[in-house]
Amino acid sequence: MITEKLEIPFYARATIFLVGAIALLALMYIAKGIIIPIVFAIIIAILLQPVVKFLVQKKINRIIAIVITLFLAFSVIIAVGGFFVSQAIKLADSWPILVEKFTGMLNQIITEASGYYEINPQKIHDWITKTQGELLNSSTAAIGKTLVTLGSILVVLFLLPVYIFLILFYQPLILDFIRKIFGKSNQSQVSGIVRQTKTVIQRYLVGLLIEAAIITTLYTTTLLILGIEYAIVLGILGALLNLIPYIGGIVGVALPMIVALVTKSNPMYAIYILAIYYFIQIIDNNYIVPKIVASRVKINALFSIIAVIAGNALWGIPGMFLSIPLLAIIKLICDHIEPLKPWGFLLGDTMPALLKIKPIRLMRLKRKST
Repeated sequence: MITEKLEIPFYARATIFLVGAIALLALMYIAKGIIIPIVFAIIIAILLQPVVKFLVQKKINRIIAIVITLFLAFSVIIAVGGFFVSQAIKLADSWPILVEKFTGMLNQIITEASGYYEINPQKIHDWITKTQGELLNSSTAAIGKTLVTLGSILVVLFLLPVYIFLILFYQPLILDFIRKIFGKSNQSQVSGIVRQTKTVIQRYLVGLLIEAAIITTLYTTTLLILGIEYAIVLGILGALLNLIPYIGGIVGVALPMIVALVTKSNPMYAIYILAIYYFIQIIDNNYIVPKIVASRVKINALFSIIAVIAGNALWGIPGMFLSIPLLAIIKLICDHIEPLKPWGFLLGDTMPALLKIKPIRLMRLKRKST
């Protein structure tokens, strides 16, 4: 009996792919309360795994090594987080005063501009008052949601160490499971892919932490030299927002500029902040990221922006911070699996060599070929 291999038409494969992608996105959105803590736990576990491995090599029991690693890691996180929260509380206490000053300054600008352009300033003030009232009402309605969110965050903070401990403890089981999925004939290849991917992911995440530390130092030093209030919290916040490509940098520079406009009598301080932050961004984009972060993983700007927007739509603010590391992990996996290499190439920023050839040179090549 002759058996013919049944080939699925392209439109059927495309339909199956789209339905599967939609179902996956729907599941990720519905179960985000479960998925987000697990994703954070996996990323932190990947970062901490070399420390656990080092302690185990020193003849320390695996469970004790994991407990020691978690204790050290969360001690650092609590110390840094506690300092940041204390500074943020001071900023929050002064926020109403800053808003009042900013509103007065805005009213003065509107009055001067309306006189110059012959516009009735009362209409503009009425519109601003109405907008402020709507924002206040929406903010009041959002208080309940904020309390619910804080409650869920506290639950996650309690569950996160448990997740990390279990992932680190069952790491050999998880890796062996991945090898067995692909069969015995592919175990050596799968082991190499898993090992290389894990190493590059660790280096990439460590690179992000180093970049955040450098940007925090540069931002904070700049604001301290200029005498801007709340320099430390604004510097840390700006570095965290800098992890969100393009969008985060804009918000990160806007906050200290507003504080400078409100607290300083000379508006040139805001211009100084904009100029120095722009210079720091040049250093970050042309030296820090290529040497420390992008040397591990190169992702083009188009998919970076798409990933950030999609992450925000799917998981909110946590999704914005997780989007780039997750996209980097996906690209690494694609780069190491032969059928998925075209997708890894698409996510990267390596331009094809043909596009770098000048038009005249390309025409000569065509003539020679004919």
